[in-house]
Amino acid sequence: MSAKGMIFVALFSGINVGGNRIVKMAELKALFESLGFTDVATYVQSGNVVFRANKGDAVTLAKQLETAFEKKWGFNSRIVVRDAGWFERLVGQNPYPEIAGEPTKLHAYVLEREPTAEETKRLADKCTGPESFEIKGDVLYLHAPEGLGKSVFANLIPRTLKVPGTARNWRSVLALLEMTGKAGG
Repeated sequence: MSAKGMIFVALFSGINVGGNRIVKMAELKALFESLGFTDVATYVQSGNVVFRANKGDAVTLAKQLETAFEKKWGFNSRIVVRDAGWFERLVGQNPYPEIAGEPTKLHAYVLEREPTAEETKRLADKCTGPESFEIKGDVLYLHAPEGLGKSVFANLIPRTLKVPGTARNWRSVLALLEMTGKAGG
């Protein structure tokens, strides 16, 4: 890690959804800054934070953030942290490049770990609608031709796969990648 530190992205689950567990992004940014992180920037209201850390890895940072978050807001939000290089690979390995221009039809599920072959098969058996998916490492790429809101399959992913994670549409993925580049400059 350089003297300037590394750029990371924190993805929060279950905040600001349906008017529940409201967390203002300015307050979230202030929390990150109070923990000593720099170049902190948020993207949309659902809990996406780009930041620079001088020490720590993604797992350690996620635990630190979850603890500080719960202490401040009084509820738990599962947080997945990934570095800027990971986001570059996520975009570069997109198995649906022909859909990248339709960001409401392409989603990336950032998973806490790579699913097993058995977990992946169990999910594939449930994929009977117009959707298709591909798993590459700890990312599930979902093509939902009718959008995520109309996808029955999308609702089955968490409870069928049973690997914790959080989803972002392709527009958010690209915006976060762009933000990591700006923070890294």
